[in-house]
Amino acid sequence: MIKIEGLFGIVTLALWVFCLVDSIGSPADRVRNLPKVAWVIIILLFPFVGSIAWLVVGRPKSTNARRSAYEREQPGFPEYDRPGRAAAVDPEKDAEFLRGVRERAEAQRKAYDEQKKREREADGTADGAS
Repeated sequence: MIKIEGLFGIVTLALWVFCLVDSIGSPADRVRNLPKVAWVIIILLFPFVGSIAWLVVGRPKSTNARRSAYEREQPGFPEYDRPGRAAAVDPEKDAEFLRGVRERAEAQRKAYDEQKKREREADGTADGAS
């Protein structure tokens, strides 16, 4: 009988320590249902019930809750690591694509310059007619 009570006490203590450390280490914006401080107080005052409640209804759902602050600021998949991202296979096609992009950009610049030139000329004639 004493061994069962001692085992229950050790399990409760281990659960209490785990939940207390987990609740303190969780980001405040990810904690569910109550503010983080309230969860810490509940876990401190009611070790067994508070710990179970934390695991069931308070703990963040995401497994990424324990990431560092730097990692949380970074997107989940940086552009170069994104799954399914197509990588260049043929350097010649890559160069052809870039050449086409440059030509389109230059054509757009020329069209823009021509449009601005026409607008300046229109403004000049409107000012001279007044």
